[in-house]
Parts: sequence; C-alpha cells; structure tokens
Amino acid sequence: LVIVSDRIKYFRTHHLIDSPGCLNDDKQLSSEDHFFNMEEVVITEKMDGENFTGYNDGYTHARSLDSNNHPSRNYAKAIWKKVCHDLPKGWRVCAENMYAKHSIHYSHIKSYLLVFSIWDDTNTCLDWDTTELWTNLLGLKTVPVIFKGKLASKEQLSSFIQTTYPEYISKATDQVEGFVIRNSAGFSYDESELNIAKYVRPNHVQTDSHWLTQAIVPNKIG
Repeated sequence: LVIVSDRIKYFRTHHLIDSPGCLNDDKQLSSEDHFFNMEEVVITEKMDGENFTGYNDGYTHARSLDSNNHPSRNYAKAIWKKVCHDLPKGWRVCAENMYAKHSIHYSHIKSYLLVFSIWDDTNTCLDWDTTELWTNLLGLKTVPVIFKGKLASKEQLSSFIQTTYPEYISKATDQVEGFVIRNSAGFSYDESELNIAKYVRPNHVQTDSHWLTQAIVPNKIG
C-alpha cells in the first residue's frame, strides 16, 4: 500500500492465466479459483486510456502520485473539477482518461472520463451497483459492461472468452483492448489481487514510442 498524505496509487492489476497480452514484466494470477466462489462478478471492457484518480478537493493524478502535467490530461481534469465537490471527503474515483489516442483510436466512446471503481474513506472499493449509482449521481459514465452474473467454474470463464467475448468484439464499433473481471461485491485495497484481474489482447502496444511523446490525437465521443 503506497500512501502519500491521503493520496493512494492505483495498484497493478494481475493478468488472468490465459491473457495473451501478458508480458514478462507483468503480474499474472497463479489461480483463478477465487472468482468462481464469488456470488457475482462483473466483466467490463478494458479501455485503452490512462489511469485517472480524482478526489473531492479537486486533486487528480495518473498512476503516479506526482504525475507531471500533460495537455492530454486537461479535459479529464476539467470534467472532474465540475463534480468533485459532490464526492464525500476521503473518497476517490478511479477512471480511464480517454481523451488521447494510445494504441486504439476510439470514435464512439461515451465520455472522456470512464469510471471503473470508487473507493470510500476506509480504502474499500464500493460494490458495482453502488459504483454505478454514485457514477450516475456525479453525472459521469462507467466503462462498458460486458457481463454481470455468476461464473462457477473455469469452464464457464473459458466459454466467456471463447464465445461471449468474441461476440462482443464483433458488435463493437471500436477495437477492444481486453476485459476486466472483478468481484461485484466490495473489497478492501489490500485484497485487490483476489478480487480483480484483466485479459489483454495479444500485441496490444503497436508503436515503438510512448504515446506521451507523440502528437495528441483526440478520441471521439460517439
């Protein structure tokens, strides 16, 4: 747990065992059995954006707590400044800053700021239904939901990867980076590894230079 004052860095999400985009320096689960014991999971689209965390005093940062300013962050900061005072003190919203193109150029996103989790003043991630409720109250949008329900076995997860997920990709108006699976129930920061994981497409990063050093190409609201 990395805390500077009341600012908290978002953790590195582990890859699922079969995630084709898992690289040598990535973290990967050794078992997925804990997901099959959950009453309900929610699977959302993994967006190709930049990590964003916002607090009720208006402060924001990317994954690094001392993120330098970058023009691609200005729009998300402006969105947050308008709504931050409605968030309880000590809470934080974690989202994808979708303004700038990284490896995928989106043309049909719902917003330049897409929420994927909200944390309260005990450093607990809210359950998904409450996350959606607070996101709506703040006038924001969540990342797209692909599936919400019970996954009771590795076979069911494999079926999702082989059938439901490809069907979702085939109907999507933009390229899809991957998906994130998480416990629909709330969980503590220290137990994040046991409650959330990701699946990323192969060869996701397709440029030699980092997007921060490239000319900004805005994604499009669709």
